Amino acid sequence: MRDRGKAGQPSVDERYTQWKSLVPVLYDWLANHNLVWPSLSCRWGPQLEQATYKNRQRLYLSEQTDGSVPNTLVIANCEVVKPRVAAAEHISQFNEEARSPFVKKYKTIIHPGEVNRIRELPQNSKIVATHTDSPDVLIWDVEAQPNRHAVLGAGDSRPDLILTGHQDNAEFALAMCPTEPHVLSGGKDKLVVLWSIQDHISNAVVDPSSTKSPSGGSIVKQTSKSDKSVESPTIGPRGTFQGHEDTVEDVQFCPSSAQIFCSVGDDSCLILWDARAGNSPSMKVEKAHNADLHCVDWNPHDENLILTGSADNSVRMFDRRNLISGGIGAPVHKFEGHKAAVLCVQWSPDKSSVFGSSAEDGFLNVWDYEKVGKKKDRVGTRMPNSPPGLFFQHAGHRDKVVDFHWNASDPWTIVSVSDDCESTGGGGTLQIWRMSDLIYRPEEEVLAELEKFKSHILTCSSKS
Repeated sequence: MRDRGKAGQPSVDERYTQWKSLVPVLYDWLANHNLVWPSLSCRWGPQLEQATYKNRQRLYLSEQTDGSVPNTLVIANCEVVKPRVAAAEHISQFNEEARSPFVKKYKTIIHPGEVNRIRELPQNSKIVATHTDSPDVLIWDVEAQPNRHAVLGAGDSRPDLILTGHQDNAEFALAMCPTEPHVLSGGKDKLVVLWSIQDHISNAVVDPSSTKSPSGGSIVKQTSKSDKSVESPTIGPRGTFQGHEDTVEDVQFCPSSAQIFCSVGDDSCLILWDARAGNSPSMKVEKAHNADLHCVDWNPHDENLILTGSADNSVRMFDRRNLISGGIGAPVHKFEGHKAAVLCVQWSPDKSSVFGSSAEDGFLNVWDYEKVGKKKDRVGTRMPNSPPGLFFQHAGHRDKVVDFHWNASDPWTIVSVSDDCESTGGGGTLQIWRMSDLIYRPEEEVLAELEKFKSHILTCSSKS
């Protein structure tokens, strides 16, 4: 057992044990999947099948290896159990060291270098972009790519497309546009770069909402049927945007526009861009945080709201109609519940005021900005001294939560991944989970259901 943390705080093991004991109460469903190699990114792909008790869906992961075997991009099939199906006693009975029966590897792509970031094309989530330690963005048609056996000495898989334009490594900042097949990236060259891959996608795009298995052939046009010696086609940028003074760490499109986007970086700036107005910032927010900015997300329900996460341990929410006060960033709210650098923020697709944030402290926090300033928080969900707006804390990871992704096909379902190298010496943990609906549903509705349940219990006990 590790020593207790600072100032009497529980150790990682104690915290985890306490969390696991509460799993049957807090969660509707949870799957725990032990990873041999850490994955720095996790993303949902298309839903493949809907059944009575569960849905089958693609999941994109990576394997960041030590060089003894190649780095890989992994396409997995995930069984997502539907709400109110899993028995409470079952979801907590998982083996922490084992792989989950709900996650099965489907295909392996040998990736040129480690995979730092994965992003899927919203119009067709079989098309995936990846960042590695290079200036290029790699585009993959994951269904058309051959399945590879990742052994030492195996050659790299060939990307379907390579996007060029960065002058230095672009490792993390990556986004795909919701409205058009555009790709956005940022890098160490302090640049934000925009591409269109429209001309390289055939008209055979499958409806991403289709429940049928995506086996309808290749989407990205192939230049050669099987000649491995032919290099991947490359595309130059549609635009290059200058305004940051340090590495660009994250980028995001405006949900309704392929021309408007934002970026954050190690210069503590949040920058808004409009490609129609030239290559300079349309709005630059100095000192958006008090340290490097790591992540940004744009609210798909309310396009005025932008979230940022930083090495100053906080998440901030900005309104783009009123970004600056006194020459520096003027956030609408500051959310201060993490004890280490925030690595990922994402708005919920299910409720416009809800978002998640994950950090190096091992927590994934779920917030609702509508709860900020309200005297009465939800009964039982607000911990003493908890920060305003925080209404759920996922504590199932032992180490830094490097990425997570809300599932647009299964409401309130999240996949999260931690890099466990510091706590356990290697590997990672993938968790797919859904909090109990008693936590987020309207209070009156929940109380009515509990009252009904109470009446049912009393009726049953009177009969016995």
